[in-house]
Amino acid sequence: MNDYLDTQNHLATVKNLLAKHKLIEDLVRRQDMPQHDLVETLVHKQNRVELQRLLDNLDRQIIARILESLSTDDRQITWQLLRDDRKEDVRREITEALRAEFIIEIKSRNRNMTIRVFDLHEGRLRQIPIETKEDLARANPIWIDLVRPEDEQLTWAKDIFDVELPNPKSLTDLETSARFYVEENGEVHLHSDFLLDRKDESRNVAVAFVLHKGTLFSVRNKELPVFRLQRLRARAESGYVSEAKDVLLDLYAAEVEYSANALEDVYAELEAVGRQVFKSHMTDDEAENILAAIAEEEDLNGRIRRNVLDTRRALSFLMRGKFLSDEQHADVREILRDIESLDGHTAFLFNKINFQMDATVGFINVNQNKDLKRLTIISVIFMPLNLLAGIGGMSEFTMMAGGVSWPMAYGGFTLGLFLIGWLTFFGLRYFENRNLKKPTLTKKKLN
Repeated sequence: MNDYLDTQNHLATVKNLLAKHKLIEDLVRRQDMPQHDLVETLVHKQNRVELQRLLDNLDRQIIARILESLSTDDRQITWQLLRDDRKEDVRREITEALRAEFIIEIKSRNRNMTIRVFDLHEGRLRQIPIETKEDLARANPIWIDLVRPEDEQLTWAKDIFDVELPNPKSLTDLETSARFYVEENGEVHLHSDFLLDRKDESRNVAVAFVLHKGTLFSVRNKELPVFRLQRLRARAESGYVSEAKDVLLDLYAAEVEYSANALEDVYAELEAVGRQVFKSHMTDDEAENILAAIAEEEDLNGRIRRNVLDTRRALSFLMRGKFLSDEQHADVREILRDIESLDGHTAFLFNKINFQMDATVGFINVNQNKDLKRLTIISVIFMPLNLLAGIGGMSEFTMMAGGVSWPMAYGGFTLGLFLIGWLTFFGLRYFENRNLKKPTLTKKKLN
């Protein structure tokens, strides 16, 4: 009875503060007075501080009952005045009908973190909406997928499922011995690389898997197409997965398929580059662009090769550890056969990339040789001219010219230089064409 009276008294106080806030706010708005905005702001802050102080001193159950008794507008004003660290506790105490009003704010506050929880329903994966720790505790999941989780969510998993999940920020540069191991309590830990291939970037993203008591936990720092594809398939097809290890194997299988699609893109890109490489002529700018494109494809091919190697090691660890059933062993062998076929393709692409790169560098060398040839021709032409010019510049030239006037002497000397230069140029062209017309050995002549 006393609790009821206290709630009613506090409710009356809150309503009075809200009514006072609205009354003064309307009064200030109707007044035509200077510094109108300043007065309105001061009044608003004064009422807000007073109501906030009252809410800070109230119990969460009393606040919940007050929220249920207020109108929609007053409820929103009161909710906004609650401290963020108390909103989750108060939300647990209100009715289910009113709880939906405050979900949007909680989602926006947690927009940078994602937790997806899946259970089996009629042979299909079904995602369970998770907003609070209690929602997670009531679930019976076979897969919990965390993308950029906060420390709070990692703590939820530890408290509810008694499992230690790694922080995604510490998944890079792991030692080899720390990538696949089994804890004393039976937890199976796997740290694998998954390919992220986009137009603007291609890189490997580290993903941590933990198998614990029939539940698969996956932790990563980036959304990946493979995980999206797995969720769509498992939701659409009945019987696609039956337990957590099936989800894990299907993720690895989807990763191999995704890598194969990326290799097809490398083939297509190299084919387009090859049409440019095998042209009869290529400028240095074109060669530079081709080399940049080839380097990008070489980097992607290397990432795919490293990625499938890491997947093979993870699958081999699962087989050696005897964690899988006979049917799952057969699935792993199929995945390993697909990986072997990808190895052949990546090796072939490495050879093709090296060939196209050598051909492009060869074009650059040819262009440089042509430039050097032009410089050589110019230097050969001017070599005798420099010699004659040096002789003509000697003081003895006046004695050699005799009685000829200097304009006539120097004019004739200049014409002689031009004549010798042209003769040298045509002489070089003649010997060059003569060498080009020499017969070459062909197959018919060799036979």
